[in-house]
Amino acid sequence: MQELIAQEKVVVNGKPAKSSFRLTGAEKIQILAAAERPPLRATAEEIPLDIVYEDDDLAIINKPAGMMVHAGAGATEDARNRGTLVNALLHRYGALSQVGGELRPGIVHRLDRNTSGLIVVAKNDRAHRKLSEQFARREVHKKYIALVHGAIKQDKGTIQTPISRDRLRRTRMTTRRAGGREAVSHFKVLERIDSPYGKFTLLEVRIETGRTHQIRVHLSSLGHPVVGDTLYGAPSAIAPHRKGEHKRLGEHKPLALPRNFLHAAAIELRQPLTGKPLVAERPVPQELQDFLHRLRV
Repeated sequence: MQELIAQEKVVVNGKPAKSSFRLTGAEKIQILAAAERPPLRATAEEIPLDIVYEDDDLAIINKPAGMMVHAGAGATEDARNRGTLVNALLHRYGALSQVGGELRPGIVHRLDRNTSGLIVVAKNDRAHRKLSEQFARREVHKKYIALVHGAIKQDKGTIQTPISRDRLRRTRMTTRRAGGREAVSHFKVLERIDSPYGKFTLLEVRIETGRTHQIRVHLSSLGHPVVGDTLYGAPSAIAPHRKGEHKRLGEHKPLALPRNFLHAAAIELRQPLTGKPLVAERPVPQELQDFLHRLRV
């Protein structure tokens, strides 16, 4: 709607609308046409890549938080098409598999924009199909590290709640609708943190399925949203916890994490053509380590 208003395609009582205009009732509102958006396209860009493993058929990349995997949402050319993992891959490799289409060359699976970690890329169509079969048969094993708000009672557990798209907020997924797709997440507590900012739990999470936002929505459904994940209930800033027994609250300023504390730390799969086992790992990035340090101090 903001794009329509900015392009003067919303008319109230015969005049172009402004987003600040307050409706009182009985106004005549017209939408003149659809918003004009820049086309989605994949364009080679020189962007540094952290390549964990590669051979003639595939590459495993450590994606930073903040990078989109492929062109997507956004009102401007830069927001929709620039700075993506696909663009960086096209610059480095020139050609990738085309199984996923022109906008997603080489992309076998995805990571959310604000999630960091390991992602597998196919260099040719045959490898792409073989890798997709491994994912479909649940033969690819992925390990994530997540920090959540609150103290999870169990030391380990499994969440098997089906996931579907939220009817009211289409950017969200939910476990509250009937008829969702099967989703299975296993978690294990790595550390319990009782800090001046409240209680937190550091988790290792392994997933059997790869639904959109799966880990984020599953953990939020338990009442423990991932730190930084404001879409699923985490606060944008964390104030010192005044109800605790910490005596030096005045020395602690509010904390904010401009990304999700979620990192794809390890992946196990088979080389798609030879069947050789492959294991890749990357520790949580420095900004997450620094955030943990600030909580523990």
